[in-house]
Amino acid sequence: MLSLFHARCRGEGSARAEKEDDVLSSTAHAAQAAHSSGPLSGPVSSRVTSETLLSAILECLSDMKAEDIVQIDLRGKSSVCDYMVICSGRSSRQVAAIAERVEEVLKQDHGTLSRTEGKETGDWVLIDAGDVVVHVFRPEVRDFYQLEKMWQPVGASGKPGA
Repeated sequence: MLSLFHARCRGEGSARAEKEDDVLSSTAHAAQAAHSSGPLSGPVSSRVTSETLLSAILECLSDMKAEDIVQIDLRGKSSVCDYMVICSGRSSRQVAAIAERVEEVLKQDHGTLSRTEGKETGDWVLIDAGDVVVHVFRPEVRDFYQLEKMWQPVGASGKPGA
């Protein structure tokens, strides 16, 4: 490092220094581009609205035979997301399959990379798609945590379809 400094001071190694500067500036540009598109989305998904994601998720959940689907509008109430979707699968296997399919649809159809937690156990899977967060539960686990009660407006029923 010290010899590189001395070489620069004497005017030697300027081509190497320019090459290093090019590498550093391209790395900085790549980091800036990654930061601006966000960790969960690519360039395609920056044009996707939360309503579009919500619609795709609800259609996918219906296709996968998810049960008791509830959507909660959190716009203006939470800085975490615009919508929360809660649903159930009849078994751990179905819960994991539903989560897997939602991830695939978001990635393939909308270019949205989502983060998922809990797929290994299949009791409660959380899918963070940015503006829409999806919770897929086994019925017993859903009854225990009762997320609907926590997020529904006062006076609204926490039961799906009620």
